[in-house]
Amino acid sequence: MKLTGAQIIIKMLEKEGIKTVAGIPGGSILPLYDELNRSSIHHVLVRQEQAAGFIAQGMARTTGKPAVCMATSGPGAMNLLTAIADARSDSIPVIAITGQVNTYLIGTDAFQEADTFGLSFPITKHSIAVKKPEELLTAIPQAFAIAMDGRPGPVLIDVPRDVQLAQCEVKSLPDVSSFIKKEEEIRFHSSKEELKQSVKDAVLALASAKKPVLYTGGGACSPEGAAALRALKKTYRLPCVSSLMGLGVIPKSDKDFAGMVGMHGSYSANCAMYESDLVLACGVRFDDRATGIVKKFCPEAKIIHIDIDAAEINKILPSAVSMVSKIETTVPLIHKELTPLLTQKEYAEVKKSREEWADKIVKLSEETLSLTKGTPSKENKREGFENSVNPRSFMAELPSLASKCGLQEKDILVTTDVGQHQMFAAQYYPVNEPRTFLTSGSLGTMGFGLPAALGAALANPQKRVICLSGDGSILMNIQELATLAENNLAVTVIVYVNKTLGMVYQQQKFLFDRNYSASNFAGNPDLLQIAKGFGIEGCDAAKDKEWYKKAFDKNRSNKPFIVTVPVDPEEEVLPYVPGGKANVESIR
Repeated sequence: MKLTGAQIIIKMLEKEGIKTVAGIPGGSILPLYDELNRSSIHHVLVRQEQAAGFIAQGMARTTGKPAVCMATSGPGAMNLLTAIADARSDSIPVIAITGQVNTYLIGTDAFQEADTFGLSFPITKHSIAVKKPEELLTAIPQAFAIAMDGRPGPVLIDVPRDVQLAQCEVKSLPDVSSFIKKEEEIRFHSSKEELKQSVKDAVLALASAKKPVLYTGGGACSPEGAAALRALKKTYRLPCVSSLMGLGVIPKSDKDFAGMVGMHGSYSANCAMYESDLVLACGVRFDDRATGIVKKFCPEAKIIHIDIDAAEINKILPSAVSMVSKIETTVPLIHKELTPLLTQKEYAEVKKSREEWADKIVKLSEETLSLTKGTPSKENKREGFENSVNPRSFMAELPSLASKCGLQEKDILVTTDVGQHQMFAAQYYPVNEPRTFLTSGSLGTMGFGLPAALGAALANPQKRVICLSGDGSILMNIQELATLAENNLAVTVIVYVNKTLGMVYQQQKFLFDRNYSASNFAGNPDLLQIAKGFGIEGCDAAKDKEWYKKAFDKNRSNKPFIVTVPVDPEEEVLPYVPGGKANVESIR
């Protein structure tokens, strides 16, 4: 049969089970959109291409499967690149398909021409520039396979307009499964022999440790990874800490969960790492926001590092034992060999020390956790914020308020933007399951929250999505309220309003002698009126004490809802580790 390049793309996407894509059409991708309109795939028309990439991320982050976004050439593709870079930084499997000018125009500075392939190369896991329609038969399944093989990440496919229109003979459409590698075939993966020895070394180290800590990251944040680590913890009790991306691997409700580590991590989590004699690091990369001063992060600890990406092993901190493998593959092997060893008499005294250590961290967590730290005194409150809310308790109470409206914790997904509200959420929102807390971690992209919430809602229509934002971040992609209203999605947008760029303001307060340069908003729009203009109802939480009944009502015909929450700009995210200080020397 003869198919055009556009037909091949659409048929391959359908074959891969893609039900929804997000994007904006333009001249160089119109042939693909012409075919898309005749397909079974639902297209979400965003108002800016960056949002298409974040919608794809919202779908991928909640499902663990690749999601697709589209953009035309030039400015369309370039708008998409921020979301692609964000996906690369947080290891999210996204397939970006971009149109390009006709092949004979490439290099002539044609209308809306830009070197998308060249621009994307440093910020994708892989980029493909297609020159002939038959190349798509390999490019599409290869893109899906690469996005998921080993450490996940985004793949971009750039397709010229004439390639989309050109025909080629197609005998059959290939299966992606033939392109996907088995785990042991992934490059630099630990061999069976290496893994066997490393597991033995890890087991002996764990059995002998008196002050072990479990440190989880994004590489462990899957149902399978979380299940493996939770099973291990039932046998081998130890304090647990997390990176921002690892929240949900160990439930916040677990008494041994000490919280997030790092610049805004809990004091107990940072102390646990600092005093530990062994760190079981699962799917983490020891990034700078987590470690602070590397030499003072876990100075006396032996590190057992498990990660699917060999490049992360020994990159920041040397490991005593390392395994290039998936968490869900390796941890059960450790668990199996560790369990009988723990019953041996020679390790009984060590077990007692571990229990005392775990109890010490639990006590420290209880003593240092506070819902009021960082709250300004009455005399320090800014004028006009007399009725502001406590942002910490507000975050902590969200699930219980939703439950009053019939929404259980399992019915809720959370996305955040970037800033103070993000850290308040990471510290206080009860994240108890993996893939339920979506945030821009490594790249820290303002504007992530709203479109990511749309993607999460599209992929999980049975759930309510809460988008937590600030009055700085929400304006980055506020145009997507139109997309939200148009698709009538079950998204509750909650915006902290403090009339500042809160995190910038706080850092200028601590580090730049209160020289507030470009961090105060001279004017602030009425977000509720803006939302109303888009057709979305809302309310002010300070004026309507029963706001949650409207925001989480399961029977609302108009599903989207927006809530503004006044927060005093003098509220501080604490703990806070100033530059040049160890995590345990935080301002508390």
